[in-house]
Amino acid sequence: MSEQSTGLRETVRQRYAAAAVKVSEGGTACCGTEPVEVDENFGSALYAADEREALPAEAVAASLGCGNPTAVAELREGERVLDLGSGGGIDVLLSARRVGPSGKAYGLDMTEEMLALALANAGRAGATNVEFLKGTIEAIPLPANAIDVVISNCVINLSVDKPAVFAETFRVLRPGGRIGVSDVVADDTLTPEQRAERGDYVGCIAGALSFTEYRAGLEAAGFTDIEITPTHPVADGMHSAVVRAGKPATATATVPDPVATPAVDDSCCGVTACCTPAEQTTDPSTTVSAAKSAAECACRS
Repeated sequence: MSEQSTGLRETVRQRYAAAAVKVSEGGTACCGTEPVEVDENFGSALYAADEREALPAEAVAASLGCGNPTAVAELREGERVLDLGSGGGIDVLLSARRVGPSGKAYGLDMTEEMLALALANAGRAGATNVEFLKGTIEAIPLPANAIDVVISNCVINLSVDKPAVFAETFRVLRPGGRIGVSDVVADDTLTPEQRAERGDYVGCIAGALSFTEYRAGLEAAGFTDIEITPTHPVADGMHSAVVRAGKPATATATVPDPVATPAVDDSCCGVTACCTPAEQTTDPSTTVSAAKSAAECACRS
């Protein structure tokens, strides 16, 4: 990763960590230049009143997105859902309600403060079919073919390596799985420089792909049946959009349910049962944390 990309990722992490702290202190958060900036284009106002009322106030206050992916993902009872960049957990908790006790909702976030807030919100909601993972959306700490639906709410535009996000999303989806994503997308006529003029990176604007770029990225990863539908403007030539796509049913063979089989990636992390309470090193002479650090594992804690 380049120095510029590393700097951008750290800027994003700091901004969302500040947002989580603000919510924990009783404030609100939204995508924007300040942690407490809220307008009609981002945040909890994009959710139905009955959805907001059914969740802890802290989960609603921490809503940072540009849409409501759970409203478009058509989640079904018993499905396994992964939310990329789960933040305070609003979409994970809504997904958990939709898939029911026979399903499961995973949340993935790189920010310690957001993960702590999400875990607290899950406790307040009494949600038992949820799990929050620490890691980046460019290196998802789950096995291949393990997830039925991937959702995300205004997070992919923040990634410094979007091809990796699309490839990882495709990898963890089971054959026949699908994505239902809300994200910011730019008109094809806008150059990257013009997008940057309309807003900064952490404000969910400068890093947005164009409609053509988004489609091409998904196609390159292997997705089919791609639909990108703008819903409302967020800046001149920039739109919140619903993105749907599928992984072909013949893409690969399926693997066992990750609930029954712990996530294992020995080649990456140097441990068995990686990211679970049962994890152990494959090399008895080293510790789990040392093995993960040496391998640059996506979930090191």
